[in-house]
Parts: sequence; structure tokens; C-alpha cells
Amino acid sequence: MTALDTIAAVSTPPGEGAIALVRVSGENALGVTDKIFRGKEIPSQFEPRVQHLGEIFGSEGRLIDQVVVSVHRAPASYTGEDLVEISCHGGTLVSAKVLEACLLSGARAARPGEFTERAFLNGKMDLTQAEAVIDLIRAKTDLALRSATEQLEGRLGQQISKIRDELVELVAHINASIDFPEEGIAPDQGEALLARLDSIREKIAALLATADQGRILREGVRVVIYGATNSGKSSLLNRLLGYDRVIVSDTHGTTRDTIEETVNLDGVPVRLLDTAGLRASASEVEREGIARTEKSLRLADLRLHVADRNVPKPPHFEASVRGSNEIIVLNKSDLPEHGDWKDFSTLRISCLTGEGLPELQKEILGQITKQNLKPESPLAINTRHRDCLRRALESVDRAIAEHAGGLSSEYAAIHLNEALRAVGEVIGAVDVEHILDSVFTQFCIGK
Repeated sequence: MTALDTIAAVSTPPGEGAIALVRVSGENALGVTDKIFRGKEIPSQFEPRVQHLGEIFGSEGRLIDQVVVSVHRAPASYTGEDLVEISCHGGTLVSAKVLEACLLSGARAARPGEFTERAFLNGKMDLTQAEAVIDLIRAKTDLALRSATEQLEGRLGQQISKIRDELVELVAHINASIDFPEEGIAPDQGEALLARLDSIREKIAALLATADQGRILREGVRVVIYGATNSGKSSLLNRLLGYDRVIVSDTHGTTRDTIEETVNLDGVPVRLLDTAGLRASASEVEREGIARTEKSLRLADLRLHVADRNVPKPPHFEASVRGSNEIIVLNKSDLPEHGDWKDFSTLRISCLTGEGLPELQKEILGQITKQNLKPESPLAINTRHRDCLRRALESVDRAIAEHAGGLSSEYAAIHLNEALRAVGEVIGAVDVEHILDSVFTQFCIGK
């Protein structure tokens, strides 16, 4: 497989629908389509971006489907190559047959994300924009969608490029003073160099500060629902979701595994995890479920500790409260309250009647805001960006430390070159072949 191959894939989800889209991209995309399309003209004669009605024929001249075909010529296409889009009827078999006809006529099956990878390699977008495509597809809230859209438009790439340009200018200036001493180029020294280094450092640090926001936008706030068996954890999950996701029973230990669903609370994606009830159990399966509960609690951004106010307070209940990222919820307020809970100040709800649920949602959002987990800015970096920028920041810090230690600017240039490479990796402005697979394999085939 090479970048010169002509590739093809079904770009719409499998299943039944009105239309399925088959894409063909590469040097021979028009030649491949010419072999299988029958209409008033062949695709290689089409005007760009004009749809043409015709028919697709497979092997032995068998009619497959009536289709609409459009041609996008290089470089004015998504991939930067000749690109043909075939819109056929949206059945699983018919789209597979159209794809098969393309493959038999000289194309090969595209790898996941290969269309967008080619767009990056052909200069149609930088690496942050390419990653924004998958964020756009996966967005679950309006804010996540806006973040992906702005990144796709290049806002993050522009900020990274500005930092990179400043590093390039500074490194070039220092290197020129070293390589051409006869020219009398005086590198920045003292406070002037320190000011430039501090400016670059502040910009990198400001982007790094958005890492948690990026995680929330892309993954959601991890909220774990836990407590004793039969306290109403699964009922609470169903109530927050608005539909019955989990089986609810009076039998203790019904939930044996961790169940996860995502809900949109005021624009914030919240990942709700229903866990196995905490109790001593002789069942090996239930013990494994309880172990998974403990693991989920260690990774939680916020914990909802659910208790049954109709029964005595569980042993060591007070000791189990784990800190500021926990909300205690007393369930079953539709039933009489046991005396152990008298004067116990906390939220009281009823998963049966819905009483107290709006207050609980408000408290969850309040805790999210208090912990700075609510994404306020739509511009936010992802995990890969964070790793690159963290390395860049460390290199700049070393340059600042050596400058403060009285060493000449030549020593700072070594670390600034390291920072320059790390920043360049964010947008793909260096040789980053080793990171391309990790980026584009996240995509579906045909994108």
C-alpha cells in the first residue's frame, strides 16, 4: 500500500438508509469510475462538482444500481487528489456491490482514516484540523461540537503556528550569531532574551491549561454512582438518563458489573457509571463487581454516594465520605425516614416519584463548576497535544534555567530546538510519520 494507490470505501454507516456514499480517491479515481459508470458522459469528462445520473455495472456487465456521481478534481477536493463520490441507494448489499465494482476496476480498499490522512499529507489541513474531524463526528454536546468546528477551522493550529514561528525566529537569530560571527549579529541577551522566553512559555502554558477542558469535551465528566446494595443506584441512573437502561430489582446484588452511559447536563457531557453495590459477598462474580466499583471510584471526577433513608445507616458510613468531589444522596424519600438519618443534612430524592431530581442535577453541575471541570472555552487540546506541549514547556524551562545560570545563549538554543520539534509535532510541521497511525486509525473507514 502506497500513497499513490487509488483507494475506495463506503463512507456512510452500514445498514439501511435512503442513500449510501462510496468514495474513490487517487490518481486513477476517474479511470476506475469510467469503467463501471454508464451515462450520457463518462466521469473523466464531467465538470467538477456537478452531479450526473447514471448506472453502475459490475462484473460481466450486470447492472448494480442507478446512482448519482460527482467529480472533484485535484487539488480542489477533500483529499487534494482526484475524488469521485458515488451516491447509490442505501442498502448494505447494494453499497457493498458498488464498492466491489470499484475494487475490481483498480482501486484498493481504504484504511481507516486514509481519506483524511491524504488530506493532511496533501496540505489540505494541519494535524489538529485532521483530529478535529473525528471530534466533530463524536461530539455529544453543543459545546463539544463548537470546539471541534473551531479546531477544524484552524484556530488551534493558528495558535500553535504562532508559537512555532516565535521559536523559529528566536532559534534562527541565536544560530545566525553563532554561525556568522563576522556579520556582527548580536543575539538577545539578559532581560531581552528572558522576556522572549517567558512570552513563549506563557503561551504554551495557557494551551496546556485547556487539557482538562479538552478531556471533558471529548470524554465527559466521569460521575460514579455507588453505595450499598438495593439503595437505588440503578434507579437513579435510569432517572438521570430518562429511560430504563438498567434492570431494577428488590433483590440485593442485581448489578454485578459497571454500566456506563452519557447524558448531556446543561451542555456538559456527563458519563454516568452505575456500579455493583458494596457489601460482603460470598459470590466470586459479585466480588469482582465490587472490585470494579472500587477501581471506578479511584478514577472518578465526581462520586454520587446513594443511601436508602428507609433503613438504618450503614456501618462506617461517615468514614466512607471521600472528600469534596462527593455528593451524598438519600434515596426513597417517598418512604418513612429511619431515625439514624435524623438531622443528617444532605440531598433527599425519590427515584420512584422524581422528587429532588432537579436539585440533584443542579448540585452535580455546581460540583463540576467548583472543580473547574466545566469546559468554559471551546478551544481545548487533546491528550496527544498535551504530551507534545508538555515536552515543549520542559525544554523552554530548561532554556530559561540555563540562561538564569549565566550560560550563553548557545546553550539555550539546544533546548529551544527540542521545544521547536515538540511544538511542530502538534500540527504535523515536522517528520511525524510515527504518530500518523495513532491519529488516523481512530477514524472510520471511508473518512
